[in-house]
Order: sequence, then structure tokens, then C-alpha cells
Amino acid sequence: MRKLKLYLETSVWNFYFADDAPEKKEITLQFFEQVKKGKYEIFLSEIVFQEISNAPVEKMTLLIDLIKEYQPGNLDINAEILDLSRKYIIEKAIPDKAVNDSQHAAIATFYEIDALISWNLKHLANLNRMEKINGINLKEGYFKRLELITPMEVSYE
Repeated sequence: MRKLKLYLETSVWNFYFADDAPEKKEITLQFFEQVKKGKYEIFLSEIVFQEISNAPVEKMTLLIDLIKEYQPGNLDINAEILDLSRKYIIEKAIPDKAVNDSQHAAIATFYEIDALISWNLKHLANLNRMEKINGINLKEGYFKRLELITPMEVSYE
């Protein structure tokens, strides 16, 4: 059976260390246990590293070490991805101020990732955003449905 391909945006990596949100942290740790068992093929992009670079040095180091430990595939950004990302914003699928989130979704769409995994319930992991993004994707010729879900939806057997 083919492994699911999952794009992990920055919030998933962050919640690995989220002592202030113990329930989400526990779910995130369970998710990463599934990754460690080889259940999923995971990916990220340069956007994740850009967002991590804004963290305090100690947290940034923890996050980079975690990424090195799990060795996700790194997906390159191109003009087509940037164009699709702009369309999400223009068509109000994602708010103007959430450019990075629109790029995460566009990257996952372009590379035909099965699901974008996020704890960002406001801009990514919610049904309304998912429907709007997939509607735009269809108009633009991307026929594989992109799921935008939390680690919870993939943590349990």
C-alpha cells in the first residue's frame, strides 16, 4: 500500500514542544510516532524554515534539530506555486495577511500531496478554507483534492 504523502506546515513542528497546550502536544507526539514507524511520507518547504527563523534561538535550534531527525522531503517553490498562492488570496480563500499559509497550500497542491497537516485552524485546517482552496484548484486544473487537516485526523489508527 502506498504511504500517504503529508505536507507539515510550521505549526505541526511547533506543537511538538508546546508545553502550554498539552493536549495538542500529545496528539502531535502521537502523530510523529506514526511518522517514525514509517506510516507516512512527510514534506516541508523553505517557508517552514523562514517561519522557524523568526523564533527565539533556543526554540529555532530545537525545531531545526527535530526536522533533521525526521528528514522530511523539501519541496521547492516555483512561479506556478506563487501564482496559485496569489489566486487563493485574490479569491479570498485565505486572508491577505496569511501569505505564507497560502503558499503552504499551493505547494501541497502543486506537488499533489495527500494532505496539508496544520494546527492553524483559522487559515488552513478547516472545512470552509479547504472547500474554497479545492474550488480554486479545480478551476486552475489541479484535480487531486487537497485535505487540510490537523495531526489528530491522522494520529489514530
